[in-house]
Formats: sequence, C-alpha cells, structure tokens
Amino acid sequence: MGGRLDAVLLIAFGGPTRPEEIRPFLARVLAGRPVPPGRAEAVARHYEAIGGRSPLTELTVRQARALGAVLEREGPSLPVHVGMRHWTPFLNEALARMAEGGVRRALGIILAPHQTEASWERYQAAVAEARARLGAGAPEVEYAPPWFAHPRFIEAVAARVEETLALIPPGRRERARLVFTAHSVPVAMAEASPYVAQLATSARLVAERLGRPAGSVAYQSRSGRPEEPWLEPDIGEAIRALARDGAGDLVVVPVGFVVEHVEVLYDLDVEARAIAGAVGVGFHRAPAVNDHPAFIALLADLVREAARG
Repeated sequence: MGGRLDAVLLIAFGGPTRPEEIRPFLARVLAGRPVPPGRAEAVARHYEAIGGRSPLTELTVRQARALGAVLEREGPSLPVHVGMRHWTPFLNEALARMAEGGVRRALGIILAPHQTEASWERYQAAVAEARARLGAGAPEVEYAPPWFAHPRFIEAVAARVEETLALIPPGRRERARLVFTAHSVPVAMAEASPYVAQLATSARLVAERLGRPAGSVAYQSRSGRPEEPWLEPDIGEAIRALARDGAGDLVVVPVGFVVEHVEVLYDLDVEARAIAGAVGVGFHRAPAVNDHPAFIALLADLVREAARG
C-alpha cells in the first residue's frame, strides 16, 4: 500500500461505559463462543464491582488526544481516530467519519502489545469487515508493526513499575518479586503465534531496564472451556507458588494490557489481591501504561515511521 498518510486509527477492544451497557456488550463479545455456562453473568458482576463501567474507552480516547497533540506539535499533523471491535465507537463508525472527512489512507495501530490470532488477526479482520460494509469509499488501512520491544514501550512500563516500587517500604522494596501478566489464550492458538516469546521479551527488557531480577510471567482472565488447555501458570497459582518460595511482596505488572479495564481492575485488583492476602504476600499492582508520555511517544514514533515509509 502506498501514498500519503491521512490519519491514524487507534484500534481497541471496547467496553461498556455505563451499567445498562454491560450485558448487551457481553452478549456481543461472547456471541458464538464456547464459554462455560454462567460466565457472562459472572463477568457482568465483575463490571458491577468496579463501578458499573469500564474506563477502557475513556483511556483510549485520552491516548488519542495526547497523540494528536504530539503530532500537531512535532509532526506529522494528522487526525487521530478511535475504533473499537465490540462497542461504540465501533470500527465502522470510525471509518465512516474518516471517509466523510476525506481520509483515503490511515495507519492502524492495534493497542495490544503481543500478537496472537485473538489480539491482532481478529482486529484486522474486523477492520476489513467494516471497510467492506462502507464500500468503495472506505479508507485504506495499513498497520503499524509489532511494538512489544520498542524502547519507549519498555520505558513506559518500567516507569509504572518504578512508581509502584516507590510505595513499598525500603526494607522490603529490593526483595519484591516482579510478576508480568497477560491474557491467557488457548495453547493451540499460542503455539501458532509469537505471543509467548514476545511477552517474555517484554518482561525481560523491562526487568533489565529496572536493573532487577527477571521476575516471572503469569497469565490471567481465562474464559474458555475447562477441558481446553490454556496458557499457564494462572496468576493465582503463580502467587501461591511465590508465597511457598518465601516471597514477601509482589509487584504485578499487566504488561499485556495498555489501559486499565475489567481484567486489570477486577481480575488483578480484586481476585489476585485476595489470593495474595490469603497466603500472606504483599500485593502491589503497577498501573497500565495508559497515557504515560513515553507510551504516547511510542505511538508518535510508529506514525512517523509509517509516514516516512
């Protein structure tokens, strides 16, 4: 694909913005998926426990505004749009607005650091479907390359970890263990992708930047059939194993997620924290990168690289 870049499209999962959207959102996400009975209602209660909404859309819009400001100040000056797979602003809505504004060619940035079918290919398929619905006037979309090891991403994650380490008393801080988490996926899906290797690379680079031991990787938020093998260890089992190994404090780093949402605010902050408390381990969760300046600088770098390319 060639030609002038006209706009940027940040692509994310989506989430309910108020209580009455929770169950329609989950019905859309889980449609046709082999999830255990009662899973949707359980997740609905998770949303209710964190305030009846997800901050995912709000935070993604903040990322878009921050990126637009950097591009306006430093170039190239391009409009930045947000499109979601599963909730408003839907991808087809975003692409329609872009087409109305004269956009012919956009850079799509998938806001998932590590690649699997679920985290990248389904987003690209959703964009292709949205473009097909719009027809001949739909903007073309090319994609930024993977950025799991980009120095600015590593800088942003490390900065969030440093913020969290600073809250631990000095006598315990140096002995705190790092645990990097990402969404679990079926083993078969993981084996067909670079997901595990990319996650391990991100974790290693963050630990190296911090000058700390490598830490460990755990997975969270499994949602598939009980009989289907998914990536392990689960964060709960990882916490129990570290407690048996004598760990006093854990810093849990959601390196697989770039904004706060239910899988961070409930699965980690509620469920994993409760497990840590039960086994006597200090639980400290690093914030997601959200709109950290280094992460916004990463997005700007991706745009500049595409504009030059």
